[in-house]
Amino acid sequence: MSDCIFCKIIEGAIPCRKVYEDDDCIAFHDISPQMPVHIVVVSKKHLPSVLAFNEEDAQHLGRIQLAIAKIAKQQGLSENGFRVINNCGKDAKQSVLHLHYHILAGGDMGEKIV
Repeated sequence: MSDCIFCKIIEGAIPCRKVYEDDDCIAFHDISPQMPVHIVVVSKKHLPSVLAFNEEDAQHLGRIQLAIAKIAKQQGLSENGFRVINNCGKDAKQSVLHLHYHILAGGDMGEKIV
């Protein structure tokens, strides 16, 4: 998508502080971090949100989950823990309509979220 900021990052048209890349996703430091560690993991397939998933996407999405685990280990987050967030839709404050996950870590995240 020509107007999608994440598609432009994937294409290399917009620079990022990349921490990981494979055939399915790219991960980089968020430009407006909400925690000391805030990494965005973006699907290389343009899907607007989890609502666009279908059966053909299952392996692609599974590989992204594996990449999130690999990134967490590489960044040294596995010992103290981290949070993985996916915002879906307007009320969830999804700001970019391209499937992505946030890895947050580096401090106490407050109350338990169930």
